[in-house]
Amino acid sequence: LIDNFITVLRRALSRTFYPVLQQAIGIGSAFEGWTAREEEVVYQVLVPLTPPLGHLFHLERDTDQQKPGRNFRVRVELECRCPREYLGMNMLCFHHHPEVIRRTTQQPNLQDTLCTDSYLDVKKTVHWFCTLVGASWRRLPQSRSWHLVLLPSKRSCNLRLTNGQESFQVKVLFGVRRHASDIFISSRYRGAHTPSTMWPESYAVAETKFFRHMAREAPQDSSHLKCLQLLARVLARKDFSIHSIKTIVMRLLHTVPVSQWQRRHFLLQLSDALEQLRVSLEEKHLEHFIVGNQRLPEEIRLPPDVLRAKPPNLFHGLAQDPAAHSQAMQAY
Repeated sequence: LIDNFITVLRRALSRTFYPVLQQAIGIGSAFEGWTAREEEVVYQVLVPLTPPLGHLFHLERDTDQQKPGRNFRVRVELECRCPREYLGMNMLCFHHHPEVIRRTTQQPNLQDTLCTDSYLDVKKTVHWFCTLVGASWRRLPQSRSWHLVLLPSKRSCNLRLTNGQESFQVKVLFGVRRHASDIFISSRYRGAHTPSTMWPESYAVAETKFFRHMAREAPQDSSHLKCLQLLARVLARKDFSIHSIKTIVMRLLHTVPVSQWQRRHFLLQLSDALEQLRVSLEEKHLEHFIVGNQRLPEEIRLPPDVLRAKPPNLFHGLAQDPAAHSQAMQAY
């Protein structure tokens, strides 16, 4: 579905200076083979963005220590394409002659459309994409048998599709790849006061690749996904972060021999996961699985700064808030 949208939209945007939409990447539980939800399935996809002709993306790390995690801004610059830089090419320079290009092409540059103070704006980008989706839906073959509704959201394009019998949701996030790696900065939501020019670093693509790697390595009757699914469904009702449960299972997958994930060991692995959760809660410490992990499968590519970084503590909030820690222990 999303690939069809991307094909149609890229054709429509081919002579404009909007971001170039790349092939969507499936991320999250639905693409990893498990889900914590028992109702409507939600498929998350990440659509990578690359700069259009005559533009450059510069990623700037946000140094505000008050905001959690690693966050970036995308500064959009007009590229110099003067003849001395591009010998033998008769090209207009976006950097030095923006007005000439604007008059010649009758198209605004990216700084004029989806930016705030020359920084790519998440909310403007989402609104732009959602508008295009609504306008192009009838050109997709799926429109003949499915009904599309655009759901309200500021940092993702959320779609619900129904056909009378089935229903599912698609959450489209946008990202910019870091250093040809599997790490992106993305439009994902991070708190009510996240500025519209802030793009949090996302490890979802790397995590999904890890689960695909384990699917190839583990026995055919491996119970690791059933284990994760059961834990996520039960513990989510106790207000535990699903990502913390997923982190514990990923760590076990990384350390326990794959032969021990056979179905007959299911209760043992379930017990190990719960014990690891208990220890992590008592110590108020659970390290991020991707950041700083130098033992990941070779196919998962990390930028040098992510590879060398100290893994953040996912239970940092429990260490800072005794009441929250007591509540978490009681829930466990």
